[in-house]
This record gives sequence, C-alpha cells and structure tokens, in this order.
Amino acid sequence: MTRQKQRKVCKNGHVFFKSSDCNSCPTCDKENKPESGFLATLSAPARRALIHEGITTEEKLADRTKKEILALHGIGPASMPALMKALEDKGLIFKAE
Repeated sequence: MTRQKQRKVCKNGHVFFKSSDCNSCPTCDKENKPESGFLATLSAPARRALIHEGITTEEKLADRTKKEILALHGIGPASMPALMKALEDKGLIFKAE
C-alpha cells in the first residue's frame, strides 16, 4: 500500500510533498549543499546524518568506526566508498572496530 503524499512547508516557506514522515525540505537541502569537501560528495540524507552527529571534517570521521557510521540513519553501503576515499585523501582511516 502506497501512502499518499502530504503537502508540507519548511521553516523557510518552501512547499514540498512527501509520503514519509521526513520533514527535510528538498529545496533547503540543495541550497545548503557544500560546494567542496567530502560532504559535497554525499547524498543529502548521508550529509544530514553526519552533520547531525557533528561529523563535518575527515578527522572527526576518522574518530568513528565503519560500523558506527553505517548505523546512522541516512548512511548506507553506497556512501562508504566516498567516505573511505575522503579519509584516504587525508591519510586517515576509520577507527578500528
């Protein structure tokens, strides 16, 4: 059974429709996407998950294990290659399990 899309309005006044309980605004997500850095290489859900956890630099990412990162809502296996490359480019790795 498919849920019907509901009209939503974000705090900035953007109108959007979603069938889920997610309140993230697609327009705000596009406007807030960084132009550079490792966060710019990720999908909006993955980027939001990391920012919500305060992980905004490769050094902060390296303080976590792969398992901890994958446990975040919004992060999936498809995000891992970009995250691992970002760490590799800085000479870092994920924290050992």
